[in-house]
Amino acid sequence: MKILLLGFGSIGRHIVRLLDHDFTAMVRDIDAHRERGTLGVRLITQQHFDQAVAEADLVVEAAGVAAAQQLLPNVDKPFVLTSVGALADPDIADSLMTPHLHVTNGAIGGFDILEAVAHQLDNVSITTSKDPSGLVQSWMSSDEAHRLDQLTEPETIFTGNPIEAIEKFPGNVNVAVALAYATRGSKPLSESLQRVQVQLVADPVRTDSAHVVEVSGDAGRFRFEFVSAPSPINPATSGTTALSLAATIRRVEPYILHG
Repeated sequence: MKILLLGFGSIGRHIVRLLDHDFTAMVRDIDAHRERGTLGVRLITQQHFDQAVAEADLVVEAAGVAAAQQLLPNVDKPFVLTSVGALADPDIADSLMTPHLHVTNGAIGGFDILEAVAHQLDNVSITTSKDPSGLVQSWMSSDEAHRLDQLTEPETIFTGNPIEAIEKFPGNVNVAVALAYATRGSKPLSESLQRVQVQLVADPVRTDSAHVVEVSGDAGRFRFEFVSAPSPINPATSGTTALSLAATIRRVEPYILHG
């Protein structure tokens, strides 16, 4: 299967090591990536995007929310969305939620049961805890960033819904949008994004990422806890994300190759 990777960072490089396919990766700076090693992957820049899409059997996004929002609306073939936070924008969500879309679970799971009971849920929440150094954002003042780095005990630094969360922490809370997507039921995604409650905790003793999902309603009460080991490529990224993405690719491969 010919796969076009959008992005060739820690997730993309991990995927190439996990799967035996014909990979092309679209990157911003080919020379910089060549210095790190290409792993046998053909590298292109965005100017060759349309041709690469036409030649691919499957497009796999692993480049972040902004890249997903910019590039995927122009893809008219099966694609896998890793940066699920892209769906927090209603206009982008409308353009992406087509039969071509495949959403990967990322760092959390349990979506099969949550999808089954989605219409009988009243409360949906997720608490994500991470090392403070990975939560520093460009919009923070130097004092805010320094204070975050100097924490000695866990502190909740954000409470709100996934739309607000993805605006402030686009690289850290894709799982919150994925949870909203899984629990939308027959309702519009926009309603589910308003229902999910998100807490983001900076925890200075953490070297991994932890996610606690709690839902309740007429269907009952459900609680899931996920603690992900870091990626072997980049310790700042959850290793579960690439594993989940690989599983998604394996699942859709027969339908893509055989219809």
